[in-house]
Amino acid sequence: MPKAGYHHGNLRQALVDAALLLVEEKGPTGFTLSEAAKRAGVTPAAVYRHFEGREDLIAECALQGFRIFGDVMEQAFQGGHPTALAAFEATGRAYIAFARQHPGHYVAMFESGISMQRSPELYDAAQRGTAVLEQAATQLSLRIPADRRPPPQMFSNHIWALSHGVVELFARGNTSANCPISPEDLLESGIGIYLRGLGILDPDH
Repeated sequence: MPKAGYHHGNLRQALVDAALLLVEEKGPTGFTLSEAAKRAGVTPAAVYRHFEGREDLIAECALQGFRIFGDVMEQAFQGGHPTALAAFEATGRAYIAFARQHPGHYVAMFESGISMQRSPELYDAAQRGTAVLEQAATQLSLRIPADRRPPPQMFSNHIWALSHGVVELFARGNTSANCPISPEDLLESGIGIYLRGLGILDPDH
């Protein structure tokens, strides 16, 4: 029987919500449109009123995820307050929190193979979170003499890669990754080592 949301014109979002659960459970390629339709309480044919296929549905999941991610990162950064370092570290913690709280979105965004160039809307949403990381890196890198200052994009991508690695290995229920340190502490210590290497933090910090 169709869910109540279908009668109220919310079929599109009901399908997205169903897909997010399936992506979390089975991965982005581990389910069919028929399964998504069944979760949403509609016939498979109803899916095609809103989406061309599974990839289109997953792209919408990614789009919504990037919008949430942008909000989360901007809130964590707080315009670089109270300090550049505190704001920078907050973005790293926010990355882990987002992955935990929105696992279906996270997989659709970063593990589905969906191209960010698929649509201008998706590209712009994806760039928003990246822009926050670059802004945080730019602000913090002002502590480094100009002749030794890394490009902000490279700086932010290094931290993004570190954050992503911690999430993948330690923050998503990976039972094979036996680590006594929390993902948050692991990321913070890794960022600290990186920043000390750049000369942003004192060795004893």
